[in-house]
Amino acid sequence: MAAEQMADGAEDPGRVPPARPLDAIDRDILRLLQTDGRASIRSVADRVHVSRANAYARINRLIDDGVIRGFSARVDHERAGQGASAYITLKIVQNTWRTVREQLQALPGATHIALVSGDFDVLLLVHTPDNRSLRELVLTRIQAIPEVLSTRTLLVFEETDLDPGPERPTELT
Repeated sequence: MAAEQMADGAEDPGRVPPARPLDAIDRDILRLLQTDGRASIRSVADRVHVSRANAYARINRLIDDGVIRGFSARVDHERAGQGASAYITLKIVQNTWRTVREQLQALPGATHIALVSGDFDVLLLVHTPDNRSLRELVLTRIQAIPEVLSTRTLLVFEETDLDPGPERPTELT
């Protein structure tokens, strides 16, 4: 039996299939959807010069392959009642990343979690209604996680989402 199969013959669910190379049309589709995730199949097909069936199949393949992880709206957190934003760095007990990640994912306002190298182990982006809520989140929720050794909070004074578009270079070229 192949190494990637389990004893019962099923494929290992943790195994990630190798990435398929993207061609120019795939990269164009990705750029378009990053700019406008609500673009219709017809619009995408017209703009990349393929049939609707081809565009539909390509988008589905990109989703199935995990290249496209989902579609979402860009939110102005302040206008949505989340006036305080912060990056929180965490030092954690070695080999506890998965446990800590699960607990951080459950936090209200957590929008991005990254395992990183350097002076700290985890970088967490949070949005809260105000500084009092941010303080409560850090002092009572995050620091109460047993695997968290220390935290540092970096307040965000202003943020700008960088829109992908023709004027911005990307690595998808």
